[in-house]
Amino acid sequence: MGKCVTELSERVGITMANLSILKNGKAKAVRFATLEAICKTLDCQPGDVLEYKVDEDTQ
Repeated sequence: MGKCVTELSERVGITMANLSILKNGKAKAVRFATLEAICKTLDCQPGDVLEYKVDEDTQ
């Protein structure tokens, strides 16, 4: 993943594996505390890192 992702993982306080799950859109949920930590670290808003996609498996 790279140095930047490793640093983000450390700053946010989640494992590289969990960060990878979030990054690849495989997460079924995200804790508000984790989202807050990501936004604080990246100086962004939740809408900058989240995207809504229709789950075709449930339709």
